[in-house]
Amino acid sequence: MNFLDQPMPQRREAKIRYLDADFQVVLEGDYVRCAATGDPISLTNLRYWDVNRQVPYKTAEAAFLQRFRKPLSAS
Repeated sequence: MNFLDQPMPQRREAKIRYLDADFQVVLEGDYVRCAATGDPISLTNLRYWDVNRQVPYKTAEAAFLQRFRKPLSAS
Protein backbone atom coordinates (compact mmCIF):
# COMPACT_ATOMS: atom_id res chain seq x y z
CA MET A 1 0.00 0.00 0.00
CA ASN A 2 1.39 3.38 -0.89
CA PHE A 3 0.45 6.75 0.53
CA LEU A 4 -2.05 7.45 -2.30
CA ASP A 5 -4.15 4.36 -1.61
CA GLN A 6 -7.27 4.86 0.43
CA PRO A 7 -7.30 2.75 3.58
CA MET A 8 -9.98 0.06 3.82
CA PRO A 9 -12.77 1.33 6.05
CA GLN A 10 -13.26 -0.69 9.20
CA ARG A 11 -16.60 -2.44 9.38
CA ARG A 12 -18.48 -2.18 12.66
CA GLU A 13 -21.31 -4.29 14.00
CA ALA A 14 -24.52 -2.30 14.44
CA LYS A 15 -26.93 -2.53 17.36
CA ILE A 16 -30.52 -2.76 16.16
CA ARG A 17 -33.97 -2.66 17.76
CA TYR A 18 -36.25 -4.88 15.69
CA LEU A 19 -39.82 -3.67 15.22
CA ASP A 20 -42.83 -5.32 13.56
CA ALA A 21 -42.24 -4.07 10.02
CA ASP A 22 -39.04 -2.11 10.41
CA PHE A 23 -35.93 -1.80 12.52
CA GLN A 24 -34.32 1.06 14.37
CA VAL A 25 -30.56 1.59 14.47
CA VAL A 26 -29.50 2.07 18.08
CA LEU A 27 -25.73 2.10 17.47
CA GLU A 28 -24.40 2.92 13.98
CA GLY A 29 -22.63 0.15 12.12
CA ASP A 30 -22.39 -1.68 8.83
CA TYR A 31 -23.75 -5.13 9.66
CA VAL A 32 -25.40 -7.44 12.19
CA ARG A 33 -24.73 -11.15 12.80
CA CYS A 34 -27.24 -13.86 11.90
CA ALA A 35 -28.54 -15.59 15.04
CA ALA A 36 -28.58 -18.99 13.30
CA THR A 37 -25.35 -19.00 11.30
CA GLY A 38 -23.22 -16.20 12.73
CA ASP A 39 -22.71 -14.78 9.23
CA PRO A 40 -22.57 -10.99 8.86
CA ILE A 41 -25.64 -9.37 7.28
CA SER A 42 -25.29 -5.95 5.69
CA LEU A 43 -27.98 -3.57 6.93
CA THR A 44 -29.03 -2.97 3.34
CA ASN A 45 -29.72 -6.73 3.00
CA LEU A 46 -31.43 -7.23 6.36
CA ARG A 47 -34.89 -8.67 5.67
CA TYR A 48 -35.62 -11.28 8.36
CA TRP A 49 -35.71 -10.94 12.15
CA ASP A 50 -37.60 -12.10 15.21
CA VAL A 51 -39.24 -9.22 17.08
CA ASN A 52 -39.81 -11.20 20.29
CA ARG A 53 -36.24 -12.51 20.49
CA GLN A 54 -34.72 -9.35 18.96
CA VAL A 55 -32.39 -11.31 16.65
CA PRO A 56 -31.67 -11.09 12.89
CA TYR A 57 -31.52 -13.90 10.33
CA LYS A 58 -29.67 -13.98 7.01
CA THR A 59 -32.40 -15.92 5.16
CA ALA A 60 -35.97 -17.04 5.72
CA GLU A 61 -34.70 -20.63 5.81
CA ALA A 62 -32.26 -19.80 8.62
CA ALA A 63 -35.08 -18.16 10.59
CA PHE A 64 -37.35 -21.16 10.07
CA LEU A 65 -34.70 -23.70 11.06
CA GLN A 66 -33.67 -21.71 14.14
CA ARG A 67 -37.29 -21.27 15.25
CA PHE A 68 -38.18 -24.97 14.97
CA ARG A 69 -34.86 -26.47 16.03
CA LYS A 70 -35.45 -28.86 18.89
CA PRO A 71 -32.97 -28.86 21.78
CA LEU A 72 -30.95 -32.04 22.22
CA SER A 73 -32.21 -34.20 25.06
CA ALA A 74 -29.83 -34.80 27.97
CA SER A 75 -30.53 -38.52 28.19
